[in-house]
Parts: sequence; C-alpha cells; structure tokens
Amino acid sequence: MPYRVVPCRAMPCRAVPCHAVLGDARSKSHFKFSPRHRIPLSRPCEIIFCFTLVSYKVKSPFHVSAFQTYGDSQTTIAVIPSTGSLVMKNIHSITRPYPLPIRLLKFLYIPNIHSPTTLAALADSIGPINPTLTAFSCAPAGIYTRLTWKYGERAFRYCNHDVGHAIAAVSMAAAGLGWDVKILDGLGHEDLEKLMGLNVFPKFEVPSKPIKGKIPDIEFEHPDCVLVVFPSGVGEFDVNYEKLSSSIEKFSALDWIGKPNSLSKEHVCWDIIYKSAEAVEKPLTISNEFKIDPFCASGICSESCYKDYSVREVVRKRRSAVDMDAKTTMERETFYQILLHCLPSGSGSGEKQKRPLALPFRVLSWDAEVHAVLFVHRVKGLPKGLYFLVRNEDHFEELENATRHDFEWEKPEGCPDDLPLYILARGDCQQVSKALSCHQDIAGDGCFSLGMVAHFGPTLRNKNAWMYPRLFWETGVLGQVLYLEAHAIGISATGIGCFFDDPVHELLGLRGSNFQSLYHFTVGGPVLDNRIMSLPAYPGPKIDA
Repeated sequence: MPYRVVPCRAMPCRAVPCHAVLGDARSKSHFKFSPRHRIPLSRPCEIIFCFTLVSYKVKSPFHVSAFQTYGDSQTTIAVIPSTGSLVMKNIHSITRPYPLPIRLLKFLYIPNIHSPTTLAALADSIGPINPTLTAFSCAPAGIYTRLTWKYGERAFRYCNHDVGHAIAAVSMAAAGLGWDVKILDGLGHEDLEKLMGLNVFPKFEVPSKPIKGKIPDIEFEHPDCVLVVFPSGVGEFDVNYEKLSSSIEKFSALDWIGKPNSLSKEHVCWDIIYKSAEAVEKPLTISNEFKIDPFCASGICSESCYKDYSVREVVRKRRSAVDMDAKTTMERETFYQILLHCLPSGSGSGEKQKRPLALPFRVLSWDAEVHAVLFVHRVKGLPKGLYFLVRNEDHFEELENATRHDFEWEKPEGCPDDLPLYILARGDCQQVSKALSCHQDIAGDGCFSLGMVAHFGPTLRNKNAWMYPRLFWETGVLGQVLYLEAHAIGISATGIGCFFDDPVHELLGLRGSNFQSLYHFTVGGPVLDNRIMSLPAYPGPKIDA
C-alpha cells in the first residue's frame, strides 16, 4: 500500500534510517524582503480584525513562550510542542487588518519577533463563504528538511503529529475568546498550495532512492490544512467547495512578495518521505459537507484537581518534560478527569463516544479513529496495569475481538458511567512500557503513559489514503489535550516519538492492519533542571526592546 507505515516502523534490533549530522535546518523563520508589521502583545481586543485581535489569537497558539539558556546554548520554547523542540510550524493567515487601507492581506506569522510578514494583497473576497461572516483563515504548513536532518524517515510522522498539536492549539485559543474553528477539509492539496502561494516555487522531483548533496528544491514548504476561525453561535453557514476552489484558482495571479531563506548548504533526501507525501495528497472533494456540530462540554468528576490558572496561563506554561521523577502520584479522580477531556463527544449528550463535539476535537471533520492503551503506574486507588480508553464506541466489539482473549475488559472501580475506560490486565507494567518506548525511562517513571492506537486499515480503505496523515493529526490533537491537562493540575507531560509498534501490537494481541500504534505519550511529575535559566519571550535575548 502507498500509505504503509514505514516512517514509524522500527524493531528493537533496528533503528529507523536517519542522518546523524546536525544541520542548521532550524533557521528558516520567515521570508526575506517582505513587509512586516509589529503587532501588540497583550492589549485588549478592541476592533474586530485589527492587528490586536490577530495578535491575541495568533499569539496564544503559536508564539514563543520563553527562551531557555544553558551555558552558551539558547533555545526557544514554543506554546505548541514541536518534535525534539526543533521548530515551530509555519502559519499562514488571510485576514482583514483594520485600520490598514488594504482590505485583505495574506500573512506568514514570524513567532520569534511576533510579527506578520505580508506575502500578498488580495481583493475584496477570498471565496463564497458567507460574506457577512466575520472570519479569518489560519493555515499551518511545514518543511520536511527541518526534521529529516535529525530524524530521517520518521520526519514524515513527526511533522504530522505537529500539525495535530497546532490544530488543537488554534481551537483552544479561539475558544478562550468565544470563537470556533473548523477544518476546511473539502479543499484539495493543490488548492492549499495556491492559497498559500506555494505553487509558485519549483516542484521537487523525488529521486528513486535516498541521496545526499546540495538539493535546494528539497526545502519546499508543504501545506497541511486550512482552518476557518469564526465567532461561536453563528449557526450553520454554507461552504461551497467547488466555488471556493475556483476562487482560490485566482491566487495564482497574485504578486507574491518575498523570498524564502535557505536552510542548509547540504541535504539528505529520504525519498520514502516524499513518495509517501505524494501518495496521500488529498484531492478536492466537492461532496464534503461543512458542518458546525452543537458544542458538547467535557464531563466533570473532579474540578478540585485543577490549579488556579487561567486558560492562557496553562497554554503559556506548557513545557515538554525531559525526565519524570518516578515518585509523583495522581488521585484516581484526577486520572478520570484527564481522560474525560480526551473524549471526542464530551458528556451529557446521551450519545456514544464517536462524533467530534467537544473541545478541541470539534475542529476535526471526521469521527474519532484513535484510541489509547494506558500503562497505569502511580494512580492512587487504581491497580497498576494495562487499561484501554475507547474513543469511538462503534469500535468496541471489534477491539474486544481483535485483542487477547484473556483481557478483562471491565470498568475500573469508581469510573464515571460516561467514561469508556476498561482494565485489560493487572500488574506492574513500568518495565514493559519503557521497553516499548525504545527503552526510555520516561515511559515508566510518570503517573501513567499511553500508546495511541488508530483504527487504521478500515479507515484508509473506507475513506481513502489521504486519511493517513489525518490519523497522525488526531493523535497530535489528543496529545495537546494531555499536555494542557497535565499542566493544569500542576505536573507535566511529553510526547514519545520513538517506540516499537510491532511489540505494542503483540502485547495487545493485534494482528493484521486493522489497528496500528501511531504515537506514545507520558504524564507525570517532571524532573526540573535548575541549571537551565528561563528568559522572557518578548523581547527575546537577541531582540532590541
């Protein structure tokens, strides 16, 4: 199959191919020679679509939250996680920047100086979305070479995890201001390229095998998706994807401003990444229905577990744990509360878990396809062992039949009725979870860790190959929820990108391709390195005040 899981496949005896030479692929942050506009950092929102509003919305999900220094080295800490803390997503936006005289501008956001770079000036309308609707677009995009220099073939998977984290960050930031977000998922790959002005650059010709050398065209930017951000409670509004695609066709005639920075003098091309990306490009799907589902809140079983933080404080405090302390414990009700926020359909609707109705999952255009197998290590009142969170209850019978026949599949003591959590097996699984996550201690030293298991083969067969990256997006959205939940209760979390998927399947008794392990995560008490000093994000250490 063109969408086989090569980027995440690794057996304990063989590492995924990658290039060990450290490059300067983190340097590309914006376009040269493009007009920039400084935007406020924290002034209240006064006028819809002025730079202040865009600033407030963009800053929460995409800005730099701090700089960390250790000796002579300095790294940026982003609000949203990026693989290996390497780079943040490129964020394109189309908005109406009142009080500037230009009605619509196409921007690329520069997080390190909190400024938009103008890439194009547009006409009155971007397409046949309701013209009376106050809305703007937000479009993440990525560059594979930012990660391939370190992670090799795995970069394809990591880039798509990061898309999910970014999508969730936009959804949460918008919700904090009373706005809603949905993916315009009827658009095709070519539409996204034109919308972001990426089709004006030379098309990269994928080689037949991995090669090394000076390959400047490999630094191309690939579009991920387009999100439309609009006020909550506007009701239904129609998106005609055929007309919208026709309007986007006119973007090819725009005068695009700026020139991308060069990332590196030398490159290594992992051909499987680009072949996979081409194989899963989504076409325009006119039949896709744009739906704004009714909002459904997540269930509450332990509000007292949360610290007295605002949403914005939690978002900005997010850090990826490097090590866990192997002693912090969590109350059973806190564990249940975190998992209630991981459910796509919320609570109280009377529906089975399936549809994306709760934050931030409602941004997605498909029913939940990702579940979680949990390794419980330090949760008071719960036996240590292997648990399973079913996020789409239509899959329950298939999961029960596909996994080991000696699994219990019983709800644990005190579990809320609307939380489809099941204990599979009891016992200390710290060493097992460490072994499955490439022998990393962090997987067993937290309160709990988990593997995200997707309903894989049937989803790709029934919905098409372009669902492949979207499954990784969904894991990223779920991972972002776990990050924020952990920090809201005063501990930490981190994604685990290195794991052995076949042994995970063997542990669960899974055979074939109906279910596939895609991402690992851990939540617990972090080990803080007091040698690392944090500095304010704005102005940064190398930016004049």
